[in-house]
Amino acid sequence: MIAANLQYVVKQRVASVTLTRPETLNLLTEGILHRLREIAAELASNADVDVLTITSTGASCFSTGILTPELRGSLSKPEVLKLVRLANEAFDAIEALPQIVIVGLNGMVRAGAGELALACDIRIAGDHVTWSAPEAKWGGFPGVGAPIRLPRIVGMGRALDLLCTGREVEAKEMERIGLVDIVVGREAVHDSLANMARTIADNGPLATKGAKRIARERENSGFAAARRLSDELREALEWTSDVDEGIAAAREGRKPRFTGR
Repeated sequence: MIAANLQYVVKQRVASVTLTRPETLNLLTEGILHRLREIAAELASNADVDVLTITSTGASCFSTGILTPELRGSLSKPEVLKLVRLANEAFDAIEALPQIVIVGLNGMVRAGAGELALACDIRIAGDHVTWSAPEAKWGGFPGVGAPIRLPRIVGMGRALDLLCTGREVEAKEMERIGLVDIVVGREAVHDSLANMARTIADNGPLATKGAKRIARERENSGFAAARRLSDELREALEWTSDVDEGIAAAREGRKPRFTGR
């Protein structure tokens, strides 16, 4: 499958994915999600690739995610859930790769795009980058892995702060709490990403892939149960009044009136 908004290149044991439509704020479309899932399936059995990098063109937005309020308002609830399930399949497959996965964040990271970044092993960000999970403001919660992955990265309290307030955090705070691993100048993101990928790919693949396998095995306890609960609650959430109200309020530019139903 070819996605018009995504470039995929393999060179010297490094695979690179680049989102290439900054004019659309690199929205993660159904086509892109299918392609990401397909790429992950290809790499899973490819012993000739040691590193996968993910980044985007442009300098102000990595991606606004998957479901903006405007897009959600145009889709039926089954269509929304289908897109969420597809994204989960793609991101889970990326996280499960034997290769080291590095993401270079070179602009605003919002909603589902943040969840893609959480599925990667190492996160590099420009010093101008912001990150947010605004779904609570829309009456929902992130359905593509943030409630599962974020607590193990930044801790339970900080994860709930970010998920329940929906506040935007800047690069300095992201580095302080461990949401990203390295912060560089805005013009240095792509070079830093390429240099780290090259360094890792030049090392022994049994060493790098073995280290990732051991580290993941230590973390995987409880993931499957959390994934099942996330999927169950996310599907139930889609049929609530609060979700409809949250999306309507976001589209109309007003404060939502949530009822908890």
